[in-house]
Amino acid sequence: MFQTRAAVSYGQGTPFQMETINLDELRSNELLVRMVATGLCHTDLSVHAGHVPCPMPGVLGHEGAGMVEAVGDAVTTAAPGDTVLLSFSSCGRCHWCRAGRPALCEAWLPLNLLAGSRADGSATMRRADGGELHGHFFGQSSLAEFALVDERSAVVVAPDTPLEVLAPLGCGVQTGAGTIFNVLKPRPGASIAILGAGSVGLSAVMAAALTPATTIIAVDRVPSRLSLARALGATDTVDVTEADLGEALRDLTRGRGVDLAMDATGSTDIISAAVPCLAIGGRLALVGAPPFGSTIPVDVNGMLTGRSVVGVTEGDADPHTLLPILVSLYHQGRFPVDRLVKTYQFEELELAAEDLRSGRTVKPVLLFGAASA
Repeated sequence: MFQTRAAVSYGQGTPFQMETINLDELRSNELLVRMVATGLCHTDLSVHAGHVPCPMPGVLGHEGAGMVEAVGDAVTTAAPGDTVLLSFSSCGRCHWCRAGRPALCEAWLPLNLLAGSRADGSATMRRADGGELHGHFFGQSSLAEFALVDERSAVVVAPDTPLEVLAPLGCGVQTGAGTIFNVLKPRPGASIAILGAGSVGLSAVMAAALTPATTIIAVDRVPSRLSLARALGATDTVDVTEADLGEALRDLTRGRGVDLAMDATGSTDIISAAVPCLAIGGRLALVGAPPFGSTIPVDVNGMLTGRSVVGVTEGDADPHTLLPILVSLYHQGRFPVDRLVKTYQFEELELAAEDLRSGRTVKPVLLFGAASA
């Protein structure tokens, strides 16, 4: 057993509890990672509040970054001393994993969200008193000073990678950018609407600005986020507190509708309004997660002209391919993810969570043993 300090969630919106917990023995396919930074995501808060089914009590966190302390004897992709960004887990054996699309892994939900344990049902952690504690969240549970990490969740990056800025690449940023690069793939002159200007949506804006799309429309209800979207590459913005979404999108595209759209809000009202705004042959990617069982009305005849709606997980990305590319783009000054980030001490987790809920911070990043800014 290895002891570490972690933020334990007891669910139902209760405060996170800082506790000393016991990590299990390192398995052959796992890494022990000392956390340097971890992003805080709306998914963490949704699970913590009980809106997403996940066993409790447990340790959340799925945008981790740190240093490898030890590796299991079957690990081949990392070594002690390596710097790693952490992302989601996958089985590596199913049809989609073998096809290079691990975000569609047939075991994705139990491995990352629903089980709270390794694939074989064993626990990666326990409370100091021996009580049950669920972990392996996205193969990492990075709201802790040390984490047992599935090898498939760890991406080795250069030692000079600024983890305090790039920790969020493993989920929210990857989701937004990957959806643009891997799914929507804007062609020259395309118009694209990005619904929601949080960390996922703004990452999509930055990615869209690197494509041949000529009309990039950011949609939100917070003026400061729309201003930031323009600074990051949006050509137009729509404040839905002041304008009708459908009318605005049609006006900005001279009545055609948008060629492409991505929803990062998870709002069924926004999604329902966006579908009729697609141009003939247009495509809408859904990445925001509404409550389980949510539905939207669809005019089937309206879809027969080539319009389509597709669901996307993690930007349909292979983290081992996309994350190093995003790191390179950041170093080149072409993907300024630092514009989204505000850092907090790990002990300031509750403050960071409140700032994320209220919209005061686009992407909180928690630091372990380093000064926040």
